Amino acid sequence: MKIIFSEDHELHQSPGELFLGGFTEAFEKPERARLVLARAREVGLGPVLAPESFALEAITRIHDPALVELLQTAHAQWLASGRSGAAYPYTWAARGMRTDRVSKEIDGKLGFHSFDCGTPITATSWQAIKASADVALTGAKLLNDGEESAFALCRPPGHHATASQFGGYCFLNNAAIAAQSLLDQGAKRVAILDVDYHHGNGTQDIFYHRDDVLFVSLHGDPDQEFPYMLGFADETGAGAGEGCNVNYPLPWGTEWENWSAALEDGLQRINAYAPDMVQVSLGVDTYKNDPISHFKLEHEHFTRMGARIKSLNRPTLFVMEGGYAVAEIGINAVNVLTGFEAA
Repeated sequence: MKIIFSEDHELHQSPGELFLGGFTEAFEKPERARLVLARAREVGLGPVLAPESFALEAITRIHDPALVELLQTAHAQWLASGRSGAAYPYTWAARGMRTDRVSKEIDGKLGFHSFDCGTPITATSWQAIKASADVALTGAKLLNDGEESAFALCRPPGHHATASQFGGYCFLNNAAIAAQSLLDQGAKRVAILDVDYHHGNGTQDIFYHRDDVLFVSLHGDPDQEFPYMLGFADETGAGAGEGCNVNYPLPWGTEWENWSAALEDGLQRINAYAPDMVQVSLGVDTYKNDPISHFKLEHEHFTRMGARIKSLNRPTLFVMEGGYAVAEIGINAVNVLTGFEAA
């Protein structure tokens, strides 16, 4: 399995985030990608390729150009306003406020185009953000060129980013950008299976009214877990997309037996949809020791997960998302991939 990876991921480093009432070291950190790559090399998963560079049009097929421009210029605007350090949003377009216009000031722009305060922008974040999207697009190109599988080792992750908002450590929705690329290159239907602990609210929002992408997500129940306001089972798509959104919200403490039962049902839904290609938003924060998650999967369960995904028997692109038990992230992510390869 070919691995696409960019050293530019190192250019995004959050100074920290609010967690449990205090300011703490960021959970989304460069070590995550380094350790996944090191483990992939250790087990001989496959060759490591640098990403190609794609035009911004591949990104604006999914994202609002105003968001893309902001991500490129936010830090410079932040400094020009007299601030220092990373640019953090701190006010948002809440209910009752106007959303038909955006403030000219950087704080208003950040608030309009974000939904949390845990996703800061530094002087070099854009280079990492763009490289992460290029990693995913290169993976999609490999599938279009005939590869049966590929691993886009994206960082920063992407599945929380909507068409016009960033948040949840995510700036651009790498999986959605790659899926659109597959469709633009001739695929008629793409299925996205999101196995991250947190609901891929951005991916759902982007494709919710479309029938050319099936979105299937297994995640922490939004009655208990971030992002809280999306990911319920009654969200099934709308308009042309009715029936093309499938959520499996699961309670804190979910173990493999119940998680895998939801996976089996989701795989059946994907098979019935009969996609040309499959993408997996690969978050491994379902691991029992993840510091910000509450599921109970063990190392061996990730291997079994990969084998079950292989049963779909379709070209498959894995796109890296979350996983914050840093010492074990390489083991768990690569177990999925080796389980897939061995099946």
